[in-house]
Amino acid sequence: MDALRFHIQPASPEPIYRQIAEQVRRLIAGGQLVAGDALPSVRDIAAAHAINPMTVSKAYSLLESEGTLERLRGVGMAVSANARRTHPIHERLARIEPALDALVRQARELELPPARVLARLKSLLEKDAS
Repeated sequence: MDALRFHIQPASPEPIYRQIAEQVRRLIAGGQLVAGDALPSVRDIAAAHAINPMTVSKAYSLLESEGTLERLRGVGMAVSANARRTHPIHERLARIEPALDALVRQARELELPPARVLARLKSLLEKDAS
């Protein structure tokens, strides 16, 4: 996994360590990370995103304490064998429900036609998939 795969938003009200932890959880839930997969080092993520290494370390420690990650000698952090594998689609959809609700509210406030919003969303989803 590449350190640049993480999408960190410093201006977000959500703390950066939580952004990192939640992204790892989503990647595991979606099956993009599986047991044994190594994560980028704390140093690599911190350097790639110009953030404090202690912030990345805090995210990794949180994930380790909940059993999602495990520390492997000489390798670093990896997805734990105990990490829950791919979640059912309804659980994965539930993870994005708050963002969808916010999108709908903003689209209505801007009086955007639903067809245009859906077309743009579809375009973005297809772009990221390639």
